Amino acid sequence: MLRRITNIVVATPRVVIGCAAVLFVLAAAYGSSVMTALPAGGYDNPHGEAAHAEQLLHDKFGASGMPLVFTITSTQALDSPAVTARAESVARDLESDSRTSNILSYWTTPRELRAGLVTRDGRTGLIAAMIDGDDTSAPEAARDIADRWQSTRDGITVSAGGQALAQDQINHQSKIDLLIMEAIAIPTTFVVLIWVFGSLVAAALPVVAALFSIVGAAAVLRAIYEITPVSVFAMNLATALSLALAIDYTLFIVSRYREERGRQRSRSAALQTTMATAGRTVIFSALTLLLTISTMTLMPGYFMKSLGYAGLAAVVLSLVAGLVIAPALIAVLGDRLDTLDLRKPIYRLLHRDDPRTAAPEQTRWYRMAMFSMRRPLIMATVLTAFFLLLALPVVHLKLNYPDDRTLPTSASSRQVGDVLRADVAQPTQNAVIVVLPHGAGPTAVAHYGQDLSRVSGVTSVATPDGIYRSGAQISTAAFGAERRGDAAYLTVSTTSDPFSGAGKAQLDELKSVPAAVDPVWGGLAQRNIDNVRGVTDRIPLVLAFVVLSTTILMFMMTGSVILPLKALILNGLSLAATLGVLTWIFQQGHLGGLGTTSSGALIIMVLPLMMTVGFGIAMDYEVFVLSRIREFWVASDRSPAANTRSVALGLAHTGRIVTAAALLMAVVYLALTVAQVSSNRMLGAGLCLGVLLDAFLIRTLLVPAIMQLCGRWNWWAPAPLARWYESRGLREELEPATTTSDLPAPSDPLASGVFRK
Repeated sequence: MLRRITNIVVATPRVVIGCAAVLFVLAAAYGSSVMTALPAGGYDNPHGEAAHAEQLLHDKFGASGMPLVFTITSTQALDSPAVTARAESVARDLESDSRTSNILSYWTTPRELRAGLVTRDGRTGLIAAMIDGDDTSAPEAARDIADRWQSTRDGITVSAGGQALAQDQINHQSKIDLLIMEAIAIPTTFVVLIWVFGSLVAAALPVVAALFSIVGAAAVLRAIYEITPVSVFAMNLATALSLALAIDYTLFIVSRYREERGRQRSRSAALQTTMATAGRTVIFSALTLLLTISTMTLMPGYFMKSLGYAGLAAVVLSLVAGLVIAPALIAVLGDRLDTLDLRKPIYRLLHRDDPRTAAPEQTRWYRMAMFSMRRPLIMATVLTAFFLLLALPVVHLKLNYPDDRTLPTSASSRQVGDVLRADVAQPTQNAVIVVLPHGAGPTAVAHYGQDLSRVSGVTSVATPDGIYRSGAQISTAAFGAERRGDAAYLTVSTTSDPFSGAGKAQLDELKSVPAAVDPVWGGLAQRNIDNVRGVTDRIPLVLAFVVLSTTILMFMMTGSVILPLKALILNGLSLAATLGVLTWIFQQGHLGGLGTTSSGALIIMVLPLMMTVGFGIAMDYEVFVLSRIREFWVASDRSPAANTRSVALGLAHTGRIVTAAALLMAVVYLALTVAQVSSNRMLGAGLCLGVLLDAFLIRTLLVPAIMQLCGRWNWWAPAPLARWYESRGLREELEPATTTSDLPAPSDPLASGVFRK
């Protein structure tokens, strides 16, 4: 396949580039509206109990939806004519809007029930409503309503918040974050590429490939949206991955081509060898990422599925850019690829040699590999202990559904949320909804409401017959409760944050109260539990699929069963360390949470993304390094000393380029950390840290130490598998670019006696 692709590209490079240009223009035209078309939301687990409760509320009572909260603040008394008139205008607008229900207002609620609708200082009153729809449709409606009323006039400030509006503002902020990320990442990566390649022309190739992948991914997501919902966050991930992977893949192709040309090979022969070696490695890397990221589509809710679609689109298009567009550009440019080299005059000025011309043994990566392999047990022990130390906080990992705290403090929903959490005794959005779908007799419902009101932390329970507090009826009003036929629903007001451990514990206590019929539970606390469980319950399946698929792929590449196991263990160690650091920073609030507000948990999206994208990228580097080590191993005499030499030479030949690729990826993910949506910042920080740990510690020091300890066992496979690999394994069809001078040298201090039994 690679030979056919290369032959076509070499024979008709301008045709290939022309076709790519046409596709680019068409994709840009079709995908240009993707950011305005895609909705926010998609977090909800459609199979969860809260979703069931929402459906029952909608079908039986017309009272489902997401909360929208207005705060009305004034220096005047809340009951003054001016403030009352403004509040009544907001309330009338909500009542006349067919998209709202369950409207509660400080100005119309009985005085004894106002505790959840006013701040403790009495300066801010609340109006709350439910916006019909799920987290896809409700946010847009909430924005429409909020925009009509948010203002400051005559000393009266009206602000809007609540979960419905928070989702819309997260959507809007994500679009801004994406533009900022692109503005930072693209020029910065181009500067780094100039440092790597020297030549402006060579540095431009990976950027061209990345732009093709980004635009193509936007068009793919737009097309998928015609069939099934796609979250706006998918474009953020697609852009970050397209930048990182397209640049990475093209970087490896161009670097290997320049290396082959440095061996005085013809342009055609150099390109053939490049595609048979580096091209093959890129395919294995892409397949590994495709298989790991595809597991995101197994998650419930279209948010997680959307991230899977984004990852698959980015990987496939980056692969096409690396295997088709980059070779075509190389074929057209020829020796002009190295023109406008900015580094040569600098090296001459500093009287230094070009590091690209240094012998492998003179490179820092060769020396570091040898340093590690001379003391493998010590290095393996120390580095493993270091990674385990970083991973320690992960034992306290907690996951939550995102709320307004993922937004910057400038967002109105964040400001309103802070007021509700800090200054309102019993925020309306903390309420727990209890649906009794059938057999809900009046007496039984009243007794059940009384019992629920006795639970610790419950301030009141609204039933169709009245409101109860501590077992006693305090009002005959029925705010937030209704009976239709033999079905009813109740609203439990509470002081507990629905996203906190206390909120979850209280919900468990409420569920332990006996009921005449089986209740269905709703509200943010139950929704949070459902959404987290929807992800965590799929983690074992994801892990099993990732382990099995990557093991098979690694065996197909190396012919060994030991190397895949080693890769899984080391990548798992890197992943655990990264999650531990994220927990320490963002959950526990150290280092100021890098500018975010800690809610005592990580956003739910972070765990599966780190397990798929983070793990896949770590395996990406493993594939690049091992493929080169294997080239030298295959060309050797397969002795114990050859294993040592192959590892050192493999790292010497890939160390510089893997380091450059890691820096480029780190730049892209670091650009994501400037995002104002904290979930994006968590993801960017996690991926950036994982890439750097993997490239600078695992690949450079820990991999050589482990491979030294394993010796020739690195390449072992059971006899039946070994025979199968020899006959059907996917290996290079061209000779490896290994010269006689690259083979094990007897003078090497590790080349004799180390493995002798």
